[in-house]
Amino acid sequence: MERTGPPARLTGAVAAFAAALLAAGGLTALAPSAAAADADQARNGGFESGLDGWSCTGGSGATVGTPAHSGTSALKATPAGSDNAKCSQKVPVQPASTYTLSAWVQGSYVYLGAEGTGTTDVSTWTQSSTDWKQLTTTFKTGPSTTSVSVYTHGWFGTPAYYADDLTLIGPGGAPAELPATPTGLKAGTATSSSVDLSWTGSAGATGYNVYRGGTKVASVTGTSTTVTGLAASTAYSFQVAATNAAGESAKSAAVTATTTAGGGGTGGGLPTHALVGYLHSSFANGSGYTRMADVPDSWDVIDLAFGEPTSVTSGDIRFSLCPVAECPNVESVAEFKAAIKAKQAAGKKVLISIGGQNGQVQLTTTAARDTFVSSVSKIIDEYGLDGLDIDFEGHSLSLNTGDTDFRNPTTPVVVNLISAVKTLKAKYGQKFVLTMAPETFFVQLGYQYYGSGPWGGQDPRAGAYLPVIHALRDDLTLLHVQDYNSGSIMGLDNQYHSMGGADFHIAMTDMLLTGFPVAGDQTKVFPPLRPDQVAIGLPASTQAGNGHTSPAEVTKALNCLTKRTDCGSYATHGTWPALRGLMTWSINWDRFNNGEFSKNFDAYFGS
Repeated sequence: MERTGPPARLTGAVAAFAAALLAAGGLTALAPSAAAADADQARNGGFESGLDGWSCTGGSGATVGTPAHSGTSALKATPAGSDNAKCSQKVPVQPASTYTLSAWVQGSYVYLGAEGTGTTDVSTWTQSSTDWKQLTTTFKTGPSTTSVSVYTHGWFGTPAYYADDLTLIGPGGAPAELPATPTGLKAGTATSSSVDLSWTGSAGATGYNVYRGGTKVASVTGTSTTVTGLAASTAYSFQVAATNAAGESAKSAAVTATTTAGGGGTGGGLPTHALVGYLHSSFANGSGYTRMADVPDSWDVIDLAFGEPTSVTSGDIRFSLCPVAECPNVESVAEFKAAIKAKQAAGKKVLISIGGQNGQVQLTTTAARDTFVSSVSKIIDEYGLDGLDIDFEGHSLSLNTGDTDFRNPTTPVVVNLISAVKTLKAKYGQKFVLTMAPETFFVQLGYQYYGSGPWGGQDPRAGAYLPVIHALRDDLTLLHVQDYNSGSIMGLDNQYHSMGGADFHIAMTDMLLTGFPVAGDQTKVFPPLRPDQVAIGLPASTQAGNGHTSPAEVTKALNCLTKRTDCGSYATHGTWPALRGLMTWSINWDRFNNGEFSKNFDAYFGS
């Protein structure tokens, strides 16, 4: 369960007493006055210069114009997952000196404190304040202390808090000097999507900012990093700057590196921009049955919906055509197979999609894993298919308590699925097409929550697809997250985005192409996928699913992501003309809707 109250040191009667003192101004009254000659030592405490001088965990901080206590800006910081949105700066101080720390805050469980004092670190907090409230505390530095870290933070599971006009009154310390400009920047190994960089450390530096084409793409403490999320066969320019409490040095001389040609999990044979659709082959619904031979030529990847298990944990996947009683116009198996071959001869890919809304698959044992491999292989071989689409929904994937690192999963249903797919990929080789269609709950929600969380109690399915995607990223042809039937999801701007317009697709896709810290943990960053590995998943019509997006809004989303126009209020972290394309549920519903979805795709990409 997420902890939403104060830490253990301020619980029960103690917390109540402290809250009462805060409300009455008692704690502030206890603080001794600063000497008349003392000055404010905090840098940009009014946030009028953005976040200059400040560092916020998990990218949680931003400056806003409203509300502001004074001036034109204030800090807004949003806790997410296990991150409490701590914003801090290191301030030069004098040893054995007294300081008064104050800030105006607004929100629930907002904290103000100082650490690294060399004596007793201090903090104060307010339980709830709907209007601006001043927090104040004092401390004395140790005999050899020359700098302290002052900070604000919120609490886990609470909304955003605000802070403004932070001051640290006391004698000034020796001013920090900017570090020297880094030298010796070199580009090392390059892949189709990444470049290794290294450089010589700078005296006085506490960290380094890495720039690609003038845009900051990484902040590290060491003297090397790997820049990911790059396009294949593309030249990039890189620079690095050193940082410390005084700010950032000048940027280094630039180096240029060129990524290698695309490879790995491209699946071979997909067009530069592809249209993916699901074909209701094993069941009927209100959209009507569409024969394989009647699938329009617009569709580049055709996913047969669905292969389903004989039982949830058997791993035994079966597929058959829709019964005549449900689909009077269904073709024979021989006609179906012949139509698949004809589509493939025309350059199309036909895959078996496993799962769907009703097909729960849990590979809880190695026996189920092996059965999954053999049964899926049988379907692929019988129908002459090009590969596999994983459409696990519902409760197919969830994480066991304690499985907290997407890079090293331990949950059997996750580990066994990864192993099974790797076996299938090895069996069929590089031409094997592998796609996935998870829901946002299993992917982008992982930016805030992962599994049952650090204290348990969260939905264990949150972000549960991330270890599968990550482990298979070198084998993955295409990821098309379902941007529909979704609740509101927080984007990298720490704002919630809702279905139905371009904004949702822009924010959700930007997360996949930029990467993000899982559950706000900067030590566990989900790396970006290549743009040719990503398509946007949408419903083909209002009848197909919640979150239908009009063709005009789809075009806006594509413009923003591939051209950086029509972006609206969301600022993407890049421009990706190699974005693979669109996926929809479904081919049947698009035909029912007079081909509106596929016609818009064809018009946009000039098919």
